[in-house]
Amino acid sequence: MMNWTRRAVLAALTIVAVTTAAAAAERTIRVGMVRTLSAGAMLIAIERGYFKELGLEIVMEELDSSANALALLSQNRLQVVIGGLSAGYFNALEKELPIIIAISRVSTPIRHNLLLRADLKERITDIKQLKGRTVATNGPGSVSTYEIGKILETAGLTLADVDLKVIPFGQYAIAFTNKAIDAALAISPWSEQLPKLGLAVPFADSDALIRPTPVSISVALINTDWAKASPELPRDFVLGYLRGARDYCQAYHGGSPRRQIIDLLVRSRTETRPELLDEYIWPSSDPFGRVNVDSMLDMQAWFARNKFIGAQVPADRLVDARYAEYAAQKLGPFVLENKASQLAGCR
Repeated sequence: MMNWTRRAVLAALTIVAVTTAAAAAERTIRVGMVRTLSAGAMLIAIERGYFKELGLEIVMEELDSSANALALLSQNRLQVVIGGLSAGYFNALEKELPIIIAISRVSTPIRHNLLLRADLKERITDIKQLKGRTVATNGPGSVSTYEIGKILETAGLTLADVDLKVIPFGQYAIAFTNKAIDAALAISPWSEQLPKLGLAVPFADSDALIRPTPVSISVALINTDWAKASPELPRDFVLGYLRGARDYCQAYHGGSPRRQIIDLLVRSRTETRPELLDEYIWPSSDPFGRVNVDSMLDMQAWFARNKFIGAQVPADRLVDARYAEYAAQKLGPFVLENKASQLAGCR
């Protein structure tokens, strides 16, 4: 009798363990992320247990670029990818891959700047004078290329009027020093560092020239097959993430989470130069995760005009706003701690 009882108890415990493990697996979300300063929102959401409170287990995978992760996302090997937009996203939609934007990660004001080589500042004083000049972007189908194109269009130029070179941001300093480029679209910290080094001068401000706004340059993409099968998972993920994004926005404005986020960024080696985190303004994020569909349509149309993509898809295929709307209802208004902040973003 004792052996039978022991076996029964062990069998029952095994069933419970298997059931618990299966339930945990069902609530596990694999997230691919490009580590940049704005990763602070995700890092603090994990650190403060926002996902745990919703019963989610987050498995992080570091990415070199979000473009490389689209195949993994479409195959459901990753359920969420957080990173920069590119023409690759619109091409994936044209191919009817099961992916869609759920929320914005970084949006204007983005403080990107088309920098001009310092020795040219007296000779080139107008955008139209860039005709025939060499301009650098970090990727042929990147948002940076879209920004360059939109800036050129304000002076009646197109990409065909310049010699566009693809150079990683980290190599801009060498390219300017060697006079291999005349101008380059730079993001933080390079938009601040290169002028400090005397290599370039601010020439054209993306925030001032690109319309329509706000522009989302980095987003969270989800696998739509996964979302349809378990709609509560992407909903809860966005809710947990946007709690972290709101903490990030408080830090952006100099609020109480700032030091913790800086520590997380340094600890995770997302930023290895902590002194820079207090030198320049952080990338802006929308505390509600909103994506401007008009801006997305403009971006898609621009990529199509410039032959980076083929057919265009309708607005309802570009963004699924339901998750951001659900989170906004749950989280309520966003109220700044530091009411004296004059920064325009993250509001």
